[in-house]
Amino acid sequence: MKVAMPIAGDRLCAHFGHCQQFYFFDFDENTREVLKKDTLIAPPHEPGLLPRLLKEKGVNLVIAGGMGMRAQELFAQNGIKVVTGAGAENDPVDIIKEYFNGTLKTGANLCDH
Repeated sequence: MKVAMPIAGDRLCAHFGHCQQFYFFDFDENTREVLKKDTLIAPPHEPGLLPRLLKEKGVNLVIAGGMGMRAQELFAQNGIKVVTGAGAENDPVDIIKEYFNGTLKTGANLCDH
């Protein structure tokens, strides 16, 4: 499973489209361990670019604080599941583990456009 997270300052970024970079994690669902982590500097904001780019990178899941509905629709069209409302208080690896353990607490989607 490949998981992408928008990052600012080594923490989950509250707004998907305004992050500094993306972390990509190869996660083994059986062992609940991160096998590999890659980083990508965020490209300039362009509607529709990130869903295509993340699909090309083999991403299956995006965990974000907030993401607009149109972006969520584009990810769905590209076969990528989106989870919004995740908080930035935990380490990104811990957030992923919480998601797969069924213990990730999510709040409101922080983006309303």
